[in-house]
Order: sequence, then structure tokens, then C-alpha cells
Amino acid sequence: MNVGRPREISVGDELVRTSIWKDPVAGRVAVRGVNLAGDDQSDRTVHGGDRKAVYAYAREDLDWWGDRLGQPLGSGTFGENLTTEGIDVTGARVGERWRVGTTLLEVTQPRLPCFKLEARMDRPGFIEEFIDGGRPGAYLRIVDEGEVGAGDAVRVVSRPEDAPSMAEVMRRKTKRAE
Repeated sequence: MNVGRPREISVGDELVRTSIWKDPVAGRVAVRGVNLAGDDQSDRTVHGGDRKAVYAYAREDLDWWGDRLGQPLGSGTFGENLTTEGIDVTGARVGERWRVGTTLLEVTQPRLPCFKLEARMDRPGFIEEFIDGGRPGAYLRIVDEGEVGAGDAVRVVSRPEDAPSMAEVMRRKTKRAE
């Protein structure tokens, strides 16, 4: 579990607020309403809210990026709240439901990167790299509130086989070929 609060950063000549810096937390974290305890979003017109309450990213995909970028990436690097292991987040389908700790979460959409991810990575052109990498992670809504903690298993409890995957939705939204 990773959480973070808004901060101001310089992007070019501008100061912008962002909450993309997330740090791992110990213990149980309450998952309620549209957020996790200790976490916030800076611009709720594009992040957060009912359909983007929790952002999940796979450890396996972080490791893939680490190999590509030549440096290890820690949990929370891409601003994810939930760093998973052993679950195909890119292959998760819209409407898929996950039981994590005492919460029930539902996959809603992939992350489409913005300039704040590029600033976080301190790598010009990273938006296009992220899109081309085809590993968007997944936003989730909170169906049943509860608590989660590091080490909790992620169990897929339902999966609509006819719904598009996160990778498919990202390709359609970014107009990338398969």
C-alpha cells in the first residue's frame, strides 16, 4: 500500500500541485469513500473520485520498466496505491472485481499518463514511452469499504470475459495498434 499528499513541483517555469509521489505504508489502511486513509489527489477533475479511487500497478510491470530504464523502481513509483504481485493488472477487465483485505474493489479503467508522470520520472518523452509500453495499470472503484495492508492477497472474485482489458482500453483511447 502506498499513499501520498499533494505537493508543489516545478514543471518548466510553472509550479504545479501533484500527488503522484506515493510512499509505502506499514500496517492496515482504511479504504473508504473515494480514497485511502493518508492519500489524496491534487486535481480531482482527472484523478480520484468514484471511478479512480485506487490505482493498482503490478510489481512485475515495475520490474519490466526497471529493466528498460536501467534502475530498480520501488513501490509507488508510478503513483500507484496498490502494488500487486502475481496478478495480471494489464489483462484485468473492466468490471472485474478484486477482494483485497476486507475491501471489494472493481476495475474501471486504465491510467492514461499525463505530464505529472513524466515529471515524476524526470524523463522527457516518458508519456509516449509509457503508452508504448502498454502496461497502464488499473484504476478501481471501492465497492465495499474496509482495510488493506501490505501482503494482503488480491483475489479475483468475478471477471466479465466479454469486457475489454486495461491494455485494450488503453490502445483504443490512445489509438495504438495491437
